[in-house]
Amino acid sequence: MIYDLARGALFALDAELAHELTLTALARMPRLAAAAFAARAPDDPVEILGLQLKNRVGLAAGLDKNGVAIEAFQRMGFGFVEVGTVTPRPQPGNPKPRMFRLAQHEALINRLGFNNHGVDALLPKLRAVRGRVPVGVNIGKNFDTPIEHAGDDYEHCLRKVYPHAAYVTVNISSPNTRNLRDLQGAEHLGGLLRQLAFVRDALAQDSGRRVPLLVKIAPDLSTEELRALAETARECGMDGIIATNTTIQRPGLRDTPLAAEVGGLSGAPVKPLALAALRAVRAAVGRDYPLIGVGGIVAGADARERREAGADLVQVYTGFIYRGPALVADCARAMAARVH
Repeated sequence: MIYDLARGALFALDAELAHELTLTALARMPRLAAAAFAARAPDDPVEILGLQLKNRVGLAAGLDKNGVAIEAFQRMGFGFVEVGTVTPRPQPGNPKPRMFRLAQHEALINRLGFNNHGVDALLPKLRAVRGRVPVGVNIGKNFDTPIEHAGDDYEHCLRKVYPHAAYVTVNISSPNTRNLRDLQGAEHLGGLLRQLAFVRDALAQDSGRRVPLLVKIAPDLSTEELRALAETARECGMDGIIATNTTIQRPGLRDTPLAAEVGGLSGAPVKPLALAALRAVRAAVGRDYPLIGVGGIVAGADARERREAGADLVQVYTGFIYRGPALVADCARAMAARVH
């Protein structure tokens, strides 16, 4: 009820402004905000990626790019929280307006473009994290870094966040940074992932602590491309795959005026694309490789379907905006149910 009232007020505002105001409130009053909005998620302990999680539902990257509200999200019932995408240098992102709410479809379109305060600004937030819920970090490249030097940006971020992150996600699938998705192709993918795996292994040896590396992929690849990407990720030492990011397609939105906006679509319409991508990846990597399902999860039944399709964990973002923290508890209950 409280969240429904808050959402009504926020949805009267511009989508990005509402986002910023919400993060500011959560950052300033993390305990109060969590107490007011959080729903009780069931305990469903699981160990995966070497991490101890209290349930299988996480917050996806993008909602808290700069890690300003980590404590509040930790208190909302999530089993894990992912912040970012963060880049080596601060960048403002693309011109506004750049986020659009398609409420009738429980969807968003964004072309934010990795707007963030830079990796150095994130580090104090990570150092302040307490052990309630594991916090992962999603890393990317600056918009003006040539694609042939992208590995240097990812390596820079990996080295910076490694001492503080529960895991690190390599984001090569946002549609809002020019040429970024080229990194998913055979020409660049293997070299990038091998470079990062080498750095990760060296940092693990020096620190005595191995941080899992995951790669986040797009739903807009063919089945053959998805399988090739998944096999390369595993062969190159990635510890898991997140499927998927937003889509440049517009499934079911033909008569929606805002569908013409450029950017990545998230929310309920993405479900069939993300689900198909997850199934293709699971078929490519076998049963024992960690996969996180994300995209179009707006109810517990969606989370359950991802688990049945092979996801070990799920993440939510747009569904969380529309349904609130009750979605976390709903999904956690659905994921806790035994899969036959």
